[in-house]
Amino acid sequence: MKTAYKYASILLMVALAACSKPAEQETDENVAVTNKEVTETIELNIYSARQEHLLKPLLDKFSANNGIKVNLVSGRADALLQRLESEGKNSEADVFITTDAGRLHRAKEAGVLQSIKSQSLTSKLTAQMRDPDGYWYGISQRARPIMYVKGRVDPTQISTYEQLADEQWKGKICIRSSGNIYNQSLVASMIESNGEEATEAWARGLVANLAREPKGGDRDQIKAAVAGECDLVVANTYYLGGMLTGEVEQDRVTAEQIGIIWPNQNDRGAHINVTGVGVTAASKNMDVAVQFIEFMLSEEAQSHYALENVEYPVINKVAHSDTLKSWGEFKADSLTLSRLGELNADATRLMDRAGWK
Repeated sequence: MKTAYKYASILLMVALAACSKPAEQETDENVAVTNKEVTETIELNIYSARQEHLLKPLLDKFSANNGIKVNLVSGRADALLQRLESEGKNSEADVFITTDAGRLHRAKEAGVLQSIKSQSLTSKLTAQMRDPDGYWYGISQRARPIMYVKGRVDPTQISTYEQLADEQWKGKICIRSSGNIYNQSLVASMIESNGEEATEAWARGLVANLAREPKGGDRDQIKAAVAGECDLVVANTYYLGGMLTGEVEQDRVTAEQIGIIWPNQNDRGAHINVTGVGVTAASKNMDVAVQFIEFMLSEEAQSHYALENVEYPVINKVAHSDTLKSWGEFKADSLTLSRLGELNADATRLMDRAGWK
């Protein structure tokens, strides 16, 4: 009996071992799957019209805070929009960052953005700084005032955009072409304020006062003015600020000779615009994309982005850079910026009729 009992015990132990082995393997496999899910990296793909060095510190911070890998594709604004259109639903992009409300409206109309709703975003931004349907949100703003060469122009002689058409400035104005979106948005703001007929008359007067045929970017207009080709320039503050704080000594010397006139301070205010961001229609990571936009509107990100880009933050309580402070406070046009995009086609046709090349 003892021998039989011994054999029975051995058989029972073998059977239990055989039964437990598959269960142990199954548990290990489950742990492996769980670990794989935990360690899998979430990625966010961004198409940006802003240069990499301006964004990278913020992208690194976002990644460090959230464990999300950010892939950045930088390029020219119009080329990136065309790329999004051509890629369609197959695009890898989750977020689109671009300059000017006019371009943001084009992206919306092209169907490459999707509407997002976020109480955090709407509570931080005024209605002026975001699309009414949630397709884009402003992350920084810049003004487009009148600039003059110090010592050559008495800044009290001109106080409005409308006065750029006065005969006293004949042959004294430099400005970019009508194909430039910044000028199109300026004209769109004037259509909204003054009506199309009055704005066309103004545009004709401006063209008659140009010192040279439009060419080059805003920095080129500033350099031409200091070189003596003209006395007045219409340009974005971002470009002047970039010259003042940049590494090129000659640019700093040139920019220091330029003063700013804040136009229309007794009526609508100076024209402003935005850099904005939206979630792409093709995004596979909408929640993460919204999380990124919310991060870009945090006080930390706003402070860094505004300082590095010499742009105005869209969050009021964030301090301005010393360069912006040196230009003084000004009244900004309160026009809802989405209107600039809605009126873009009208502005472009008007500029063509006025002979603005």
